[in-house]
Amino acid sequence: MADSAVIQSSLSAYYRMIQTRVHELAAPLSDEQLWTRPFPYGNSVGNLILHLTGNLSTYIGAQIGGTGYVRNRPLEFTDAGKPKAEILRAFDQTIETVLATIAKQSDDDWSAPFFGQLEAESKTRFSAFLSCAAHAYHHVGQMIYLERELERAAPTS
Repeated sequence: MADSAVIQSSLSAYYRMIQTRVHELAAPLSDEQLWTRPFPYGNSVGNLILHLTGNLSTYIGAQIGGTGYVRNRPLEFTDAGKPKAEILRAFDQTIETVLATIAKQSDDDWSAPFFGQLEAESKTRFSAFLSCAAHAYHHVGQMIYLERELERAAPTS
């Protein structure tokens, strides 16, 4: 396996890119738009940010980093109306926890067994970090689509 410094640097840069992208996508949205569900079967951008916060806080923060975070997954999809600044602040704190947890991993830690409950059935800590990054970027893609739909549906002045 590659040297820890390469893994840490690469994963950290990827999670920072996700953080930047989430902020870029949320920036033009009002608090109301953040919670708007353009499709009856889908989520809002706000709910996706809450979901990413819960997902990363659980699988990386609690299960690898030992933060003690307790997840309420259903609330990630039903909660609404919180100010954008508040949910972005919580998301940013979660990213900082992810980065701190990445920085603490040794060469041996990357191949250590992962015992968390992760849908992708990650067997090692490295695969858990990778799976969470892929999951997060999948939802960034959904946010891109939702933002475009919100922009298309917005009344023109």
